[in-house]
Amino acid sequence: MKTPLLEFTDNGIYCSRADVYLDPWRPVQKAIISHGHADHSRWGHQSYITHHRNVPIVTHRLGKINIRGKEWGESFIVNNVKFSLHPAGHIIGSSQIRVEHKGEVWVFSGDYKNEDDGVCTPYEPVKCNTFITECTFGLPPFKWMPQKEVFQEINNWWAENKSEGKTSVLFGYTLGKAQRLLKHLDPSLGKIYTHGAVENMTQVVRQLVEFPKTTLITADTKKEDLLGHMVIAPPSAHGSSWMRKMVPYVTASASGWMTFRGARRRRAIDKGFVLSDHCDWQGLLDCIGATGAERIICTHGYTEIFSKYLREQGYDARTEETQYEGELGELNPTSKEESEA
Repeated sequence: MKTPLLEFTDNGIYCSRADVYLDPWRPVQKAIISHGHADHSRWGHQSYITHHRNVPIVTHRLGKINIRGKEWGESFIVNNVKFSLHPAGHIIGSSQIRVEHKGEVWVFSGDYKNEDDGVCTPYEPVKCNTFITECTFGLPPFKWMPQKEVFQEINNWWAENKSEGKTSVLFGYTLGKAQRLLKHLDPSLGKIYTHGAVENMTQVVRQLVEFPKTTLITADTKKEDLLGHMVIAPPSAHGSSWMRKMVPYVTASASGWMTFRGARRRRAIDKGFVLSDHCDWQGLLDCIGATGAERIICTHGYTEIFSKYLREQGYDARTEETQYEGELGELNPTSKEESEA
């Protein structure tokens, strides 16, 4: 039986013809990295290849490593296998990884979204025979509002809190979501303060994208300084002693999981804004259709339900286990999130 171009192994997604792994979760010799989130770019590989905009993010997180940056669409050959990186639209520097050998083309999506967020390079569909896709939000109830409407809601919420003399605390993932929030907040409403994890990562990506001014919250920051202003923090800060300085405050979370009220209640959040850096149900279907792929492999999220639906639509669809989390880090934040600073 012919060996597939990409295989799922204990170390990660493997191209045996090139002896290269895509987003491996165990240390390997050669790794191609889709983006900078901790579940996709792990420490310990001997060499890394990624998009050049992702290089400062990965090196900030992992330290001194052997890493090379590539441009969008730039082909590079490894043992007669052609690879290239293409915009995934997930976060800054996020890529889909295209793999071609003897006319057969596979694309690994990494994490992706098809809404232009004004921060990262917008998603571009890539034609292929086999598409390896995430399906973090692969259920019909997940349907995103246009981000312009969401940010109008967020800024209105901030203005209302300000009128009541309260501090607005908005939780979002340290890498990606926090910068997207920052980009679209209305600085005319007041100052934007940041948790240290958010500030550190934002300083890394300021060389790539222009953002409004932020002020780091330190031990010297007074409670009175924060009243009426905005604070951006990682979800793991909620309920910590760090929050005492914010009183009186109102909390909100920006995540795709805010679609479900139960998620907001479990996190004891005052307000939920539905904003995800992943595709919704229809976005996934649109992107898959645009690839022209006959075979679809679903890797993380609602894999069984989503792959079953795809089979009903005539696709050759199946699931594979990986160690990717999608947006679960926002639903169940841990200290690992802080490592992304």
